[in-house]
Amino acid sequence: MKFKTIQRLVGAVLLCAAAAASAQQYPSRPIKILVPILAGGAPDIAARVLGQALSEAFKQPVVVDNHPGSNGNIAADIVAKAAPDGYTLLLAADSGIVINPHVYAKMPFNPLKDLVPVATVAANQFVLTINPNLPPKTFKEFIEYARKANPPLYYASGGNGGQHHLIMEMLKQRAGINMVHVPYKSGATATTAAVGGEVAAMFAGSSNAAQIKAGKLRAIAVTSPTRAPEYPDVPAIAETYPGFDAKIWLALFAPAGTPPEIIERLRTETQKALRTPAVQQRLANAGGMEPLILSPKEFEDLIQRDDRKYGKLVKDLAIKID
Repeated sequence: MKFKTIQRLVGAVLLCAAAAASAQQYPSRPIKILVPILAGGAPDIAARVLGQALSEAFKQPVVVDNHPGSNGNIAADIVAKAAPDGYTLLLAADSGIVINPHVYAKMPFNPLKDLVPVATVAANQFVLTINPNLPPKTFKEFIEYARKANPPLYYASGGNGGQHHLIMEMLKQRAGINMVHVPYKSGATATTAAVGGEVAAMFAGSSNAAQIKAGKLRAIAVTSPTRAPEYPDVPAIAETYPGFDAKIWLALFAPAGTPPEIIERLRTETQKALRTPAVQQRLANAGGMEPLILSPKEFEDLIQRDDRKYGKLVKDLAIKID
């Protein structure tokens, strides 16, 4: 065997040994979890709940860092370009991984290549909400009201190409109604518009639970296949339009190239935390989020399936953001 070949083999062995040693020592300093929205939304809440549990497990601080903008691309790009050492992570909603690549003409990174899935964290449904001053009291009444509206009703979203936008377009297709999209800079500003009557309706996430409870928004349907435990009197859209299913999932990602040993450690501790009653209760209290525990293969299948689903929808709707 030639000397240079031996050198390369030795070098490879040393690198593997160093990576293994690094993984065993991980984490030896604070971990940062980037969140692609402002404080208060589902990804932020999930990140803080998980961060506290991981901090206790690792005996290291876990800091949540909010980087809103560009439908989540800003935070995801920072993580994609970070050192692959397990100290910079992303708590992403599914839209940032499986919708943005189809919506944006140019992406600063490739979510499916530059980020590696660590673990699913939580699932939740969206709630179709309307301004309570509108006449409809039920989902079916709203559909009929929207069908007859002239001029068409306005609906809000947190931005072009976001999940709030696409799910309403899915509903418009199924129900055969016409509504005008009004994109806002964030889910919070969209909520303010719906509460204030600037728009008639919007799909709301966990952050709008307080407005629904206070009667500032009227919940008339949920996007999960069946009724949600926290809204037992609110029908699923699927009860009227069978097969309608638009649940949101939240998951932890790391930069591509992060050592498998570190990914496995993060996944193990994340899933251990999600099985504890305390974490489950905190997620439930935050608008009804449920722990989502999937195997790596199930997680990969979920990503691929939703990538195809939303890719087709974006193509059918001809949505593009430059």
